[in-house]
Amino acid sequence: MRRALAVLCFAVSLSAADTCVECHSVLDGNLQAPAKAFSNDIHSRFGFSCADCHGGDRTASDPEQSMSRAHGFIGKIPRTAIPERCGHCHSDAAFMEKYKPRQRVDQLTQYKTSVHGKRLAAGDTAVATCIDCHSVHDIREAKDPLSPVHPLRLPETCARCHADPGHMAKYKLPTDQFAGYRKSVHWEALAQRGDLSAPSCASCHGNHGAQPPEVASVAAVCGTCHVMMEDLYKGSPHAPVFASMGAAGCVVCHSNHEIKRPGIGMLAGPNAVCSQCHDSDSAGGKAAIEMARQIGNLDKAIEKSDRILAVAQQSGMEVSEALLRQREAKEALVKAAVAVHAFQPAAVQKPVQEGLAITAETYHAGVSALDERRFRRVGLGVSLTAILITMLGLWLTIRSIESRKQESVRQPPAG
Repeated sequence: MRRALAVLCFAVSLSAADTCVECHSVLDGNLQAPAKAFSNDIHSRFGFSCADCHGGDRTASDPEQSMSRAHGFIGKIPRTAIPERCGHCHSDAAFMEKYKPRQRVDQLTQYKTSVHGKRLAAGDTAVATCIDCHSVHDIREAKDPLSPVHPLRLPETCARCHADPGHMAKYKLPTDQFAGYRKSVHWEALAQRGDLSAPSCASCHGNHGAQPPEVASVAAVCGTCHVMMEDLYKGSPHAPVFASMGAAGCVVCHSNHEIKRPGIGMLAGPNAVCSQCHDSDSAGGKAAIEMARQIGNLDKAIEKSDRILAVAQQSGMEVSEALLRQREAKEALVKAAVAVHAFQPAAVQKPVQEGLAITAETYHAGVSALDERRFRRVGLGVSLTAILITMLGLWLTIRSIESRKQESVRQPPAG
């Protein structure tokens, strides 16, 4: 069998530039799969070959030489050696600059600090290594939609391990993170709206240096995107209280993976988050209810103005300036929602009052537009009535003239 394989590979290699790929391409099953997949690999595009990872001599026509230990052939790479093997190139700044000048070269260093890297170093071969996230022989760029680490596919890639109860059993970790994430506003932005900048697993946990955020750093992690919320939270009454309790502020109210769309229902109502800590008649409970009332009033005022402006616009009335002003009112609503993180009703009141002033103006513009529409319609009705009366009068006059002509024709001349 080995001699037959050598003869087959020798025949193929007569015209081959890479005997590893050419030989495996004519084999069957698992022996062919790597060569077939490698055609889509980013390394293949840059001229690398199997030998650059597995060792050996890709120019040798005899398998005994191409897979010779003397030429560094190592065959299947042990899982414990994979990060170092990938890092041999990816940690060499001078080498990587030739191919990807902007590529970071600290991935291996970061990986060693991660939960995965530390467990691998301790001998746990079940943890994720480079190939578990990036694939093996068909490694693609992260921006490639088919890459396992493309933003749209990354959560599913992490879930292959973290949503598997059997795999995670020995780590005593929950496996509902992915299911929760798929209910979150982050997933909605990523998967449904196609916003590739929306947070995914790596945004909060890191990628090569993956770690669960510590309680003390959760606000900072969330604050990388939600900067204003973080600043307001730091100055709020909640920050020192949660810190003394060892609780992660953002997570207490918003959860971690299943982050729902925020709204006044979080402040007041049967499912209010605030009611978990504050009774409705306490100072905190009253503050939450007041903030919900203020934001609700502005939201209703915006809806009211939107409706009347929509009717006016559909009627052909000029309300473009009022519609532009409505955007400012909606921005004020967003500012009010952000101001909630200060947990001070006065902080919410300022943008709410600004928004209400704008909506009063835009609603009045809509009323004026509809009044003008009614005036125009009445004027048009009067004009049409006058025109019809005039036409009727002309028609009667013409008929009278024609009747007199006909009578004069019928009467015989006198004498």
